[in-house]
Amino acid sequence: MECEHRVDIKKRIKNLLFFHEPRVERPFILTEDSEAGKYDPGTDKGRAGPESKKNEDLLLKKVKKIKLTKKKESPADEEKSDISKQLSENLNVIEERFSVPLNGDLIIRKFDITVKDSVIPAFLVFFDGLVNTKVINDDILQPLMLLSNLDFKSDRDDVLTYIRSHILPHNQLKEARTHQEVIDMVFFGGCGIYIDSLDVAFVADVKDFPGRSVERPNNELVIRGPQEGFTECLRGNTALIRKRLMDQNLISEDITVGRRSKTPCSILYIRDIANSSLVAEVRRRLKSIETDHIMDAGELEQFIEDNPSLPAPQIIATERPDRVCAMLTEGRVAIIMHGSPFALVVPITNSDIIYSAEDQYLRFPYSNLLRVIRVLAVLMSLLLPGIFLAITNYHHEMIPTDLMLAILSDREKVPFPSVVEVFLMEISFELIREAGIRIPGPIGPTLGIIGALILGQAAVEANIVSPILIIIVAVTGLGSFAIPNFSAGFAFRILRFGFIILAALSGFLGITVGLVLMGLWMVNAKSFGVPFVSPVAPRTTGGFSDAVFKSPVWKQEKRPDFMNTKKKRKQAHISRGWVNRGASAQQSDSGNKNE
Repeated sequence: MECEHRVDIKKRIKNLLFFHEPRVERPFILTEDSEAGKYDPGTDKGRAGPESKKNEDLLLKKVKKIKLTKKKESPADEEKSDISKQLSENLNVIEERFSVPLNGDLIIRKFDITVKDSVIPAFLVFFDGLVNTKVINDDILQPLMLLSNLDFKSDRDDVLTYIRSHILPHNQLKEARTHQEVIDMVFFGGCGIYIDSLDVAFVADVKDFPGRSVERPNNELVIRGPQEGFTECLRGNTALIRKRLMDQNLISEDITVGRRSKTPCSILYIRDIANSSLVAEVRRRLKSIETDHIMDAGELEQFIEDNPSLPAPQIIATERPDRVCAMLTEGRVAIIMHGSPFALVVPITNSDIIYSAEDQYLRFPYSNLLRVIRVLAVLMSLLLPGIFLAITNYHHEMIPTDLMLAILSDREKVPFPSVVEVFLMEISFELIREAGIRIPGPIGPTLGIIGALILGQAAVEANIVSPILIIIVAVTGLGSFAIPNFSAGFAFRILRFGFIILAALSGFLGITVGLVLMGLWMVNAKSFGVPFVSPVAPRTTGGFSDAVFKSPVWKQEKRPDFMNTKKKRKQAHISRGWVNRGASAQQSDSGNKNE
């Protein structure tokens, strides 16, 4: 161990002292891969350009080739099967792999398949608590034990075909040629069926995971809009999306993440809208993850994000199926993970973190007002304590004289400098917020209110802080609570302390330098190939108006330009057909009157 540490130290010293040619890394940039098709309502004629047609044809040819090669190589696959025809050998392998009898929840049910003149032994393996035992009894054990009263032929293929096609009525039955396939299926709520004299096992999907039912979202509450949220069940979450988005081009690709946990994930996208290179990049990043365990979408987000050091979130984590559906129709890609009630959506921009799921359901004057309030809340949460410090320490002429005298008279008995005073109150506020979250039950909000009132009043009476600072910290806290994205709220809370330090060092100059540096950082950042400050920089269709303000729903004709989707237009130029019909009817009525 000491030698390894010495080698690491030597390498670090060499890297610091000697010049090394920097590695040229080409980041992923989302480019347009096909021409946008024309909008054709009610049909599927609005396809992408000829390049995308060629790509789809190539994909179809590849799929056909894979199927043909699988059919041709089926005898070779049979030879590679590690399942023995001797049932006792298979039983020993299963007991060894599942550590029997240490695993108390593993069930191995031995039974016989009775034939007219013979008995074929078999056994079933599954985990108690992960499966629906009624389905196992009615659809698997009962047919095999009671309905197998016809004579089998000696040919292996006839036995296999007879069991699969005539005896087992289960709707999700597959053949497995390796023990590992059976083990993976058993861990994911399935059961494995081994039959003597067959070197193939059956796996049936009989999952019945314990979990909560569909409930209201906890973190993204809305007044007007759907009230359903994701759960921890993968297939339940994909069903919530398909229930709202009944599009035949909606694709749900399955992928497994984690060498030991083998956590199932699904990549969702609309095939004729999403950029093909974006889908390929998401798939590549997920498949390249090399870790033992991933338990939640929060961990998965950290594995696939572009810039881990960027404070702002680069992936949207939402628990609302309706919001995921809306983003899928814009050409984005969603990632759903088994065991997590949050879906990840990529790519995003900085404007997405101040949007609420309710904005789309409200009339555009209301949603625009809320967005302006949120922008003000972001500015207050980020800059208000720093501006207060800059004014009180450096720029007294920025506020009226009477107010300045009132602030000075309040701070006359305070023994600490303004910087220490601000840090004390900000840290106290963060402690109260964290304590209110961690204490269970209804005590949490009560503790937050009482703690803030008692601490604030006691601090003012003890001349530790000034009353104006209590107001500043309270307004700053309200601004941070008004940010709809939880991760973005964390980012602004971290950056706030940086602006406090810069304002204490050089006033408005420090705040300006901080804003410039943060702007350069954001402009350089990307989320899955999309510039983070789009559509402002680089400027695309709509620009600042689409980034902050919302247009009426009947004017939202095109998808975001920076997504480079296969279909640019999502609705007709005149989507309110009744307006044209009304105008034409008025013209015809006026013509009849003139006649």
